[in-house]
Amino acid sequence: MLVFSIYPTFIFSDAPENWQLSFQDPATPIMEGIINLHHDLMFFICVISIFVSWMLGKTLWHFESTQNSSPSSLSHGTLIEVIWTVTPAFILLLIAVPSFSLLYAMDEVISPAITIKTLGRQWYWSYEYSDYLNDENEAIIYDSYMIPEEDLKVGQLRLLEVDNRMVVPINTHIRVIVSAADVLHSWAVPSLGVKCDAIPGRLNQISLFIKREGLYYGQCSEICGINHGFMPIVVEAVALPNYISWISNKLSE
Repeated sequence: MLVFSIYPTFIFSDAPENWQLSFQDPATPIMEGIINLHHDLMFFICVISIFVSWMLGKTLWHFESTQNSSPSSLSHGTLIEVIWTVTPAFILLLIAVPSFSLLYAMDEVISPAITIKTLGRQWYWSYEYSDYLNDENEAIIYDSYMIPEEDLKVGQLRLLEVDNRMVVPINTHIRVIVSAADVLHSWAVPSLGVKCDAIPGRLNQISLFIKREGLYYGQCSEICGINHGFMPIVVEAVALPNYISWISNKLSE
């Protein structure tokens, strides 16, 4: 879906679609790795499911009482037992290599150029850009509330739009520090491949490297109270010059 961003250009919006079964389009290397791992696992799942179903069908057919009136006296089969033990172990080893690689990549934070602090509250998000200070030595801090349904404009998404988006540049290593002010929350954006618990008194961190401009929608993914379903997340990824202009405007407010 095309939407209008904070600057005079149309960009793609990554949000859930009706009857969607697959992943949203990836915008970060981490999300690309998650989708690739999912496809690899689905290959093994499909092969095993088809094989096991075929074996069950053949067994029910050949050993049905009318087909085989004499019960089998076989109690052990060393070869088949070795096969059904070694084969799953080998498959698990094949799965472990890419999964551990992806897990370490998700935990790695590579020399971030920008650090943004995200604070979960009942029931909205607060963002702090502590790398930038104005003349009064104050950082950029603002709250992000969901836009009520009666205030939505044409083309905006119900229960997903916010009044102040989190604006970040593309092709830049970004560190997001996540915490909460009251109860447990979870900062999650599917297209970016991130889901980080916001825990009071604790700082968790995740890294972002967004490869394309766009709007990326997410929601709190931890049941945090009566308005848990009304604290969406919107990340707007823009080109670096537009990000610098946005920061300048924020500092001058």
